[in-house]
Amino acid sequence: MRALIDTHALLWHIEGSLKLSAKAREVIDSQANSIFFSIASIWEIAIKLGLGKLALENPFNELEELLTELEIEILQISFKDAEQYLALPLHHHHPFDRMLIAQAMTNSLAVVSADPAFDAYEVRRVWA
Repeated sequence: MRALIDTHALLWHIEGSLKLSAKAREVIDSQANSIFFSIASIWEIAIKLGLGKLALENPFNELEELLTELEIEILQISFKDAEQYLALPLHHHHPFDRMLIAQAMTNSLAVVSADPAFDAYEVRRVWA
């Protein structure tokens, strides 16, 4: 499986949180899967850290190395992703999540997320 991890799912995975579903943990941990994390999510984390709305257990500057250790590839935003973003109906109003939806659609990725708002789009959400 090729899957894109939502921001909260990665943070819960790193923290070992029980909020992460067993299915999501299985998908992320499986060596048979190709796992991606969007540069949009990295930007979201940086913004929330800067606003004091998020705290990380490890320093932000260690995130890239941690993703490498976990064999999670950073997914850049392409022009095609931006075009898909513009074409999305406004079922979900969160701009970062909408970009994840667009990236999942243009790159044929499942999305690992607890957010049921993803279900309004033509993406496969992996959680339960």
